[in-house]
Amino acid sequence: MPQVLQADDTTFEVEVPLVVVGAGAAGLIAALAAREAGVEVLVLERDAVPQGSTALSAGLIPAAGTAIQRAAGIVDDPARFAADIAAKAEGLADPALVALVTGAVAPAVDWLHARFGLPFTVITDFRYPGHDAHRMHGLPSRSGAALIDALRSAAEGAGIDILCEARVTTLLVDAGQRVRGVVYARPDGTTERVGCRALLLACNGYGGNKALVEAHIPALADALYFGHPGNQGEALRWGEALGAARRDLSGHQGHGSVAEPGGILITWATITEGGLQVNARGERFSDEAHGYSEQAAAVLAQPGRFAWTVFDRRIAAIARQFEDFRQAEAAGLVIEAADAATLAARMRVPADALAATLQEVAALEAAGARDAFGRDFAGVRPLTAPFCAVRVTGALFHTQGGLVVDAATHVRLESGASLPNLLAAGGAAAGVSGPHASGYLSGNGLLTAVALGWLAGREGARLAAADGALPEHG
Repeated sequence: MPQVLQADDTTFEVEVPLVVVGAGAAGLIAALAAREAGVEVLVLERDAVPQGSTALSAGLIPAAGTAIQRAAGIVDDPARFAADIAAKAEGLADPALVALVTGAVAPAVDWLHARFGLPFTVITDFRYPGHDAHRMHGLPSRSGAALIDALRSAAEGAGIDILCEARVTTLLVDAGQRVRGVVYARPDGTTERVGCRALLLACNGYGGNKALVEAHIPALADALYFGHPGNQGEALRWGEALGAARRDLSGHQGHGSVAEPGGILITWATITEGGLQVNARGERFSDEAHGYSEQAAAVLAQPGRFAWTVFDRRIAAIARQFEDFRQAEAAGLVIEAADAATLAARMRVPADALAATLQEVAALEAAGARDAFGRDFAGVRPLTAPFCAVRVTGALFHTQGGLVVDAATHVRLESGASLPNLLAAGGAAAGVSGPHASGYLSGNGLLTAVALGWLAGREGARLAAADGALPEHG
């Protein structure tokens, strides 16, 4: 059980200026930023290898106004991005936090690109729902695992210590609520205390904690969890013990397109480019294009708790840029058929119902009309044979609620004051999606991981320098 203990006179086996809890995208980026500022960093990671939720994603970072966009001829800016986030969250996201992260993420992405050679490019052959510009930056494989590998390699090259299989259990604080250090446990049950001048919580949210999910997101309590099992809500528990403010604990990212069986993420380009979803009766049941996060609950509400994503060969070619989709094809999870009747037989859905659904959608596309669910088919290219389909289910990816942070990423107290040297980033901090799944704009998770991680690393370095230098930790 995560705990906070008062320890004014504790001695430590090791002391470092900045300790980072978690070696996902937020933690590694923070470590890189702090190390560049000349501060020694120790990253404590509970797993044997740094992965986190980032490794399970497509690794796409939304950023507006980057040099990478400008080189591709894309006109965009943080204000436009902030407006898109606010619109998706229906005004329920914290506007100050939205402005903070949309302003910080572009320089952070450009810094990763220029300083550490991460070869980001922008996806330009489709847009994710809610984005009015091409602003998704990804590595060539469009893989979150590749992003984590690149960040880990950069950290190792910068001489950053990453201690794996080190699960932080306890924060040690003084009477003034200044963090003095942490206790971590090793797999053999031994523990060690590490002192620090600043502590960053980059250990994501609580998606892997079934009790917390049941309490805050009951609609997905029994859903497939597609996030990292280590996301157990330690940051929330520590924050609660310190009197920290928390926000939007019901906010989360779901996804309505995880292959079943197989457990492989199927890119939402299959929908945005003109695809659709049908249930076991061969019927559509929602506005699929509104967003993949809220679609998770819609899919789970269908008979058997699954749906079929239906698209065509043209869309499959676009989806194939994603490693996950290529894996799904290799595993035989993507079926193809020359006509609707054959597709229905392979899907084991009523052929007449599927034919009627495809005909209705074709008519809507031809007319550029809006359907009864509210989906607008204006400008959508019609599906043409041969057709493709993947059986999918809804899943919980990660939580979006968390600790409230100020403009310098310090954790705020319920009183409104900020803790002196405790920082939070990524999923440990409250995000910009508001309290509902429908508020999640594509990429919001990596947005706060990258932006807040970069800001927190710089702030952690400032705190460490202000407190005086510590001996090098070897």
